This record gives sequence, structure tokens and C-alpha cells, in this order.
Amino acid sequence: MLLAVAGAGSASAGDGLPLPRFVSLKSDKVNVRGGPTKDQDIAWVYTRAGLPVEITAEFENWRRIRDWEGAEGWVYHSLLSGKRTGLVMSTAKSPDGAYPLYESPDAKSAVVARLQAGVLTTVKHCTGDWCRVTGSGFDGWIQQDRLWGVYPKEEVD
Repeated sequence: MLLAVAGAGSASAGDGLPLPRFVSLKSDKVNVRGGPTKDQDIAWVYTRAGLPVEITAEFENWRRIRDWEGAEGWVYHSLLSGKRTGLVMSTAKSPDGAYPLYESPDAKSAVVARLQAGVLTTVKHCTGDWCRVTGSGFDGWIQQDRLWGVYPKEEVD
């Protein structure tokens, strides 16, 4: 069944926050559906709390999300959290997929860790070029363009 989503993305259709925006998954089981109703089939299930996703549209209590691979679907709003997280992305610039985590937002500062692609972080602060991230056993600064879950030049407090 195809469902037209009138007003998707407008303030009256959802919670009035800006679109698109990043949020994270609240639980270890999040059903993603083909449309914004429980009558829609489950397309897939996320099984990792904290993963960042981008809300691209809203319809009543449903949010259309996109993940780091570009997959899109609908989830119920209560399964999402405003907690900002980031996923370390892989690029051809780093053959081993690991990126330095610095002591301060300066590439000349001490390297405190190296994060592999796919590492999930909690985003504490972003300056527009750098983000302070924490996770299991690490706390430091990474270049902002290495994370999926924050926009280029976005400042996060």
C-alpha cells in the first residue's frame, strides 16, 4: 500500500524541530517500516542502541530516517533519542580505516587513540571543524569530517 504523506517535514506534521536533523536510536531493537503506520511491514530491524540516524521527514508520531548507508524507512518517534552520537567513517585517505583521536582540537596535539571505522562515539561538542567524542575507553577530539552523525561545519554544544 502506498501512503501519501501530506505535510511531511512541516512543523504541524511532527514536533516542529528543524529538518533534516541527526538523532540516535534509543534501544537495541528498532523496527523500521516502509511507511508511517504500524500496518506497514517491517523492512528491517536495527539492533544497536546509540546509532546515529538522520530524520528527513515527519508524519504525526512517525519519523522517516536515513542511516549512514543511505537506507531510509519510518520509525516511531519514541524509539529515537536527541542524544548526539557519531559513527567513525572510512575513507580512502586512511588505508587501515583508523583515525587519530587528539588531546585537543589541533592536529599538532598528542594522539590519545586511533579509532577504527565503525566505532560508535558520543558527541560532546563540535566546533565546526573538530568534535570532542567519548566512548568505551576513549575521550578526545576528531576531525569533524570523519564522523557520520554531524553536519559539515555544524556546531554542537
